[in-house]
Amino acid sequence: MAKTIALVGNPNSGKTTVFNALTGANQHVGNWPGVTVERKEGQTRHNNQIYRVVDLPGTYSLGAFSDDEVVAREFILTGNPDVVVNVVDATNIERNLYLTTQLLEMGVKVVIALNMVDEAETRKIRVDEKALARRLGVPVVKTVANRRHGLDELMATVATTIHAPRNGQVELGYGREIDEKIAKLEAFLAGRDLAYPPGWLALKLLEGDEYARKVVAESSASSEDASFQKLWDEIAAHSGDLQLEIVDSRYKFVNLVTKNAVHRPQVAVETFTDKLDKVLTHRYWGMPIFAVIMFIVFQLTFRIGQDFLGEFMATGVEAVGELLASLLVTLSAPSWLIDFTANGIVAGVGAVVEFVPLIVMLYMLMGILEDSGYMARAAYVMDNTMRAVGLQGKTFISMIVGFGCNVPGVMATRTLESKKDRMIAILINPFMSCGAKIPIYLVFIAAFFPAHGGLVLFFVYALGIFVAFLVAKILSKTLFRGEASHFIMELPPYRKPTVSNVLRNMWDNVSGFLVRAGTTIFAVVSLLWVLAVLPVGAEPYGSASILGQVGQVIAPIFSLAGFGNWQAAVGLFSGIAAKEAVVATLGMVYAGVEEGAQLVTAIRGAFTPLSAVSFMVMTLLYTPCAATLGTIRKETGSGKWALFSALYSFAIGWLLAVIVFQVGGLLGFA
Repeated sequence: MAKTIALVGNPNSGKTTVFNALTGANQHVGNWPGVTVERKEGQTRHNNQIYRVVDLPGTYSLGAFSDDEVVAREFILTGNPDVVVNVVDATNIERNLYLTTQLLEMGVKVVIALNMVDEAETRKIRVDEKALARRLGVPVVKTVANRRHGLDELMATVATTIHAPRNGQVELGYGREIDEKIAKLEAFLAGRDLAYPPGWLALKLLEGDEYARKVVAESSASSEDASFQKLWDEIAAHSGDLQLEIVDSRYKFVNLVTKNAVHRPQVAVETFTDKLDKVLTHRYWGMPIFAVIMFIVFQLTFRIGQDFLGEFMATGVEAVGELLASLLVTLSAPSWLIDFTANGIVAGVGAVVEFVPLIVMLYMLMGILEDSGYMARAAYVMDNTMRAVGLQGKTFISMIVGFGCNVPGVMATRTLESKKDRMIAILINPFMSCGAKIPIYLVFIAAFFPAHGGLVLFFVYALGIFVAFLVAKILSKTLFRGEASHFIMELPPYRKPTVSNVLRNMWDNVSGFLVRAGTTIFAVVSLLWVLAVLPVGAEPYGSASILGQVGQVIAPIFSLAGFGNWQAAVGLFSGIAAKEAVVATLGMVYAGVEEGAQLVTAIRGAFTPLSAVSFMVMTLLYTPCAATLGTIRKETGSGKWALFSALYSFAIGWLLAVIVFQVGGLLGFA
């Protein structure tokens, strides 16, 4: 039977890099907190023994302040891992060992992977791992995970530790008063059927942990409820002071452990990171520099991805379509199958696939920024802006994740401790331009603004961020009132982006895009094609078809926004299933109207530049896709918030699209 290894560590400690190195899994490796927002599993082999490796969310502690902390501690306590590998950043040992103390309090088997020792050496930080191991009572192995250094020794140590006797709960010593209270609580909990160690529960009760209180209360016999409530009331009256004393005791223990075992230079060495941060995180220049960097990213994306590579992909899709059509004709296939292949699959799905090169380019550039450590700075420089709208800087991280896909963007809000911050972050994340919306923008850019593609793309993304900020401010003043939480975030050192990480992260986004094109988009286009050619006798792809009739019912809603035609209406409607389906649907209905018509040409004939901008604004902001709505329902635990998200975002998208078209018309841009 496979043994289970749980990986736990602070954000930016290299935990997921260790996981990928051990398992070969293509998990997202990021240089900011919140990348691993749920546990990931993989397998590794050592000496013919298979090990199950579980990558837990990166967390600074094992309290119950955020969902990622709960996920990590629940698995450690109830998932029965055979050993916990605590990944510790060698450049920031004192901060990382606070989490280690909480693992030791649990009494679980621990092996410490002292990671990124190469960066510590660059900063002239020397670590005596043997002294650390002796004082902590657990093995310590030096590693450089991104180079696979020390991983064999780590696995050998893990194998030995699994078969070694379990260490008892480490007595950190919290002072006589707290130690007496812990002993009293342990005696009270003795004999109860509890899923958690009594010593750990006693400590958590003294910290005022509401979850621990609930666990104990539910395990108590009814005759004992009153006595426990009395005990809890005594604790709750002083929980703030007790919690501070416990935290202080843990840091005293960490200082004792690291004394003369961690040697830092007397004069701090100014690193390349320090010099660069003086410019990139400057109080006044940080924001403009971030805007310029993102502008350059979009310019390069459009020029390289679209101008140089896009034409080759478009030619390839067209060639494949002609080949399939000629093959079906040769095989004497029925006319409906030829039409479905040419005007359904190729015109629909092919219209989406044509933009893969641009998406590849965008996520490759974003991956370089992320792997270098710059994106963590983006959250830092945005903190003042986020605080102005009632949130904290770390919220911006989930928004940036949403640029790839809103589903992980919504899930990334689990790292936020405040429920207020988390709910607002969930509701504004769909305003981020996910990869699925890019093909929509590109079709209209190619039709009307080919000379300014990068600029238009930049402003679309910027508009999404601006609307998100505006809505966040409104929500923080109405539905979710309360103080903004504090923003604590470690900035990782700048690192040279690794090809493997950049390509892996790019492939994560592109592969998801292609999978949706081959599954969800194919299914949506197939259904819409049937509706577009029925009823029998009606002109296929015409207004008399079932699809045309449905579109004509919906179309008047968008007339004030300048695109009140049924083709645009059904395109937007299909986008609720998946945003890529908008282009696929337009490709099908317009290609079906005129045999061999190119989508860009058809769009140019059905829209004006002003209505094109209005349509892009609508697609940027309106109802999230079904997958995102499902994730919102799961993360909030309520279907009403998913429904609220669907309706209020549609209203905002429609309102801004109408404003753009109507005001633009008054200004003479029609």
